[in-house]
Order: sequence, then C-alpha cells, then structure tokens
Amino acid sequence: MTFSVSHVLTAYVADLLLGDPPSWPHPVRWIGRLIEKAEGVFYLDSERKSGFSTVLEPDGASDGRLRVLGIAFWMAVLGAVGAVVTGALLVCHLIHPFPAALLGVWIAYTCLATRSLYDESAAVARALSAGRLQEARRLLSRIVSRDTGHLDEEGIWRALVETVSENLSDGVVAPLFYLALAGPVGAVVYKTVNTLDSMVGYNNERYRDFGWFSARMDDLFNYVPARLTAVLLLAAGTLWGLDLRRGWAVLKRDARKHKSPNAGFPEAAVAGLLGVQLGGPGVYFGRAVEKPSLGDPLTVPDERAFRHTTRLLFTVSAAAAFLAALARALWG
Repeated sequence: MTFSVSHVLTAYVADLLLGDPPSWPHPVRWIGRLIEKAEGVFYLDSERKSGFSTVLEPDGASDGRLRVLGIAFWMAVLGAVGAVVTGALLVCHLIHPFPAALLGVWIAYTCLATRSLYDESAAVARALSAGRLQEARRLLSRIVSRDTGHLDEEGIWRALVETVSENLSDGVVAPLFYLALAGPVGAVVYKTVNTLDSMVGYNNERYRDFGWFSARMDDLFNYVPARLTAVLLLAAGTLWGLDLRRGWAVLKRDARKHKSPNAGFPEAAVAGLLGVQLGGPGVYFGRAVEKPSLGDPLTVPDERAFRHTTRLLFTVSAAAAFLAALARALWG
C-alpha cells in the first residue's frame, strides 16, 4: 500500500488531539508483552537447558553465549513484529485500500508521542508550580529512570527539561524519520528496537551481555534522528528568539560528553538555547551516578525553562512531521 502525505499528517494530528489514552489498545504494549515472552524462551529456558551461569566473571569478561542468544532474541522479536504488521496491512489491502489506509494511519499514530510527552511532563510541572513537591516527585518517577525521592524543585525542573529533550528524539523525530523512510512498518520496527533497548538494554548483571546487541542497535537506529533533532531544535530556538549561537556552541562542545552516543545531542542543544546546565550527578536504581554536565549554568532550570522546552517540543514535532510528509511526497 502507499502511505501518502495525507496519511502522515493525519497520524500526526491524531497524536496531537488524542495522545495515548491508557484504556485504548496500543501496539507498543503488545510488543512489550512479546518481548517478555521471547525473553523467557531465549534467556530463561536456554539458561536452564544449557546450565550456564549468567553471573559475570570477576574480570568482567563478556559471556559470548549470552550475546549470541541476545542477537537471536532481537532478530526473532523484530522479525515477528515486522511480519505481523506487514501481513496485516497486506490482508487489509487485498480487501480494500481504505481499511489498509486506516490501519496504517492507526499504527503510525500509535508510534508518535508528542501529546503524551507533553501531558506527562506538564502534569509534573503543574504539581510543582502548585507547591505539591511529593506529587511532582511521584509523577516524575513515571517518565524518568532516575530516583526522584530526593530531588528538590530545581532538580525536578532540570529532570523535566532533560527528559523532554531526550524523548523528543526517541518519541517524535525518530518515529517520523522511519515513517518517512518505510511507512508504518518502518515506524513500528523502530518502536520495537526502542522498546527492546528500554526493556533489556541495561548494563547490569542480567542484561550486560544478553541485552548488549539490543542496546547497540538502538544506538544505531537513533544515530541520524538524534542529530536531526538537534538541528531542528536550533532552528526552532531561532523562531522563539533563543540564543542560536550559544546553542550551537554548546552542541559542538558537549553533545559527545554524554554516555549515550545520541542522547547528548538534543540535550546539549536545549541546554545551550536555554542557558541552563543539564546532567550532573543523579541516583539510578539506588546507586549514585556521575553524569557529565551539558551546558553552562547561566540560569537555573525553572518553570520558564520548561515552558520554552515545551514550545520547542511542539515546534520541532511539527517541523519533523512536515519533513516526513515532504519525504513521502518525493518518495512517492
């Protein structure tokens, strides 16, 4: 089936209007359940049958058998999702192009997260502005991986700016990028790669080797979108009267300081545009982690910085949707 300009824009507008109602069916939740089932086959069952241990050696050496299982697991999940979505679209298309178009638009819409990213972060901001610090910490814990129980107001504002900046790439620009390249199948394959990383791509005892390939492939799939997001952020910052020169300088200086090869690009761009410092020490899963600082502490992250960040979110998402639609028009 052809996924046209109108399909891209319809999916984008649907995301803006509807967001992600928790009671509605969602492919990403189904993908998450598939990943859990597949992990039980490739990790737990294989461990019992082969009898090998998943405990890391004292010297930290990699376990090659777990890495091979992790690669097979990644390929099986991705292949299953791609085959099911492609098959469903083809079957609908054989019936009539209209249900195929509806299914394609629905799949594309569920892969986008502009509205849900705003809704979740704005709920934290409202609680914090009203002085409900404990509620703000609780709501923030739903959208970030760090421990939030010790954060003060400034720490919460900083975490909000960071998570909106980073997830602007993962949740908006990257799905639109792959939607432009390969239609709904491309978008849902990207979301599968991203979900695999979020579920098994951890550098801990259990997943260091088994999730290694999932983490590396997520880095690969996000390489171009993260840098595209940074460029779009600088352009959007110019429209809103923010400091383009400082944004570009901080992006060049700090983007590669981040442990992730991609997350530092949108975060550094926003830090430079707003004149705030992101990153720094944090607590993750009960363990203190020293993250590099991005940007300069010219001002403290506050409600004003969050408002600027949400403006950048909507401006960049609209620009990315326009570029995706344009790419589909040229591709078609």
